[in-house]
Amino acid sequence: MAPIKTLPRRGLKRVYLNKLKNTVMEIKDGKLPKDFTTKFDTKESFHSYFESLYKQGIEQFLQAELDAHLGYQKHNIEGNNSGNSRNGSFPKTIKSETFGDLVLNIPRDRNGAFEPQIIPKGETMSQKIEDAILGMYSRGMTRSDIVEQVKSIYGISVSESTISTISDKIIVDVEEWTKRSLEPQYLVVWMDAVHLKIRTDGKYINQAMHVVIGLRTDGIKEVLGMWLNKTESASFWMSVLSDLKVRGVEDILIACTDNLTGFTKAIKGVFPETINQLCIVHQIRNSMKFVISKDIREFCKDIKNIYTAINEEQAVEALKIVKTKWGEKYKYAIDSWERNWENLMPFLEYPPELRKIIYTTNTIENLNRGIRKYTKTKVQFPDEKSVKKSVYLAIKNNEKSWKLPIQKWGLIMNQFLVIFGNRCRIEH
Repeated sequence: MAPIKTLPRRGLKRVYLNKLKNTVMEIKDGKLPKDFTTKFDTKESFHSYFESLYKQGIEQFLQAELDAHLGYQKHNIEGNNSGNSRNGSFPKTIKSETFGDLVLNIPRDRNGAFEPQIIPKGETMSQKIEDAILGMYSRGMTRSDIVEQVKSIYGISVSESTISTISDKIIVDVEEWTKRSLEPQYLVVWMDAVHLKIRTDGKYINQAMHVVIGLRTDGIKEVLGMWLNKTESASFWMSVLSDLKVRGVEDILIACTDNLTGFTKAIKGVFPETINQLCIVHQIRNSMKFVISKDIREFCKDIKNIYTAINEEQAVEALKIVKTKWGEKYKYAIDSWERNWENLMPFLEYPPELRKIIYTTNTIENLNRGIRKYTKTKVQFPDEKSVKKSVYLAIKNNEKSWKLPIQKWGLIMNQFLVIFGNRCRIEH
């Protein structure tokens, strides 16, 4: 090819469109002739030629679709008195990833019933660009940043309202996803809420997006849903659990939660056989609130002997030692361990591999960090719809890494089967 020159594009399309027919005829068996590139003096002329070829090809597809719709080809006598006929065309600008803004002539019929498939009614943008915009949106980019990025990559202009319209299509997926049927049993569920600022009644207030992750009987995690409420409470968590039951969940073996007041009762009220495991990390944080800074290191060292014990009997002895040493000075810190003991220690009954996945809510806290990562540029959400779109897309991005069973699944699967016996619905 001759060296690329920077020349104005004016008139190039017309010049190279005249060459279109003869050049196309030269392409045989999908191969270009050796002298093909000599027909172009500049990069612009090369691009313009293929833009013209693409435009002509799409318009021919549209004419073929109209032929099929009418039942006869143009100028064919079969169309006489058929009750419908061609009615010219109208220009429509589409946005393509290859040629940017492209004006096509869209044919129409007199009855107005023709609906082309290759360029559907109401659509002006290729699916690839829409997917790219959704991808940017899901990763927390602002609408203004997406406008600039699309302009830079594809050479096309989109408005912020267009980006909002595209992202609104996700709402249908969100509704279907939140109402989908679920598995009859989950081995473990992790439950927590992430707090986001949403405009409500003219003010931006913190609201709680409740999220549940379930471990299926094939060892793969999935997010079971998201539920928005003004506050996080045990009563609302009960409604979340009731929703899971309505959607097909019959049994949950172990539920991992923080120590929100009333959480255990809420779980038992819907799934009475479920074992509730309070998060050890949350318990440590809560008890540290009562300890002054100079004692924290030593206090934590003593507390560690409780949750790293071999069994509950040893854990009880460790708690006694902590109480003897610190009970007078930090009574409320010790009281919180004694008060929650029944729901803190269930994990000590299980082997180390199973303990590791249930003694904290790290699994769902990692997801919440992912949600915050993708929503951090949206400090405030204008409405509930926008927050649902963002959180849903963030969840879908995180779930991409959950294609395989959890680590050591073969060993953990056997532990569930031995511990829970016939109640466990793992296929084996």
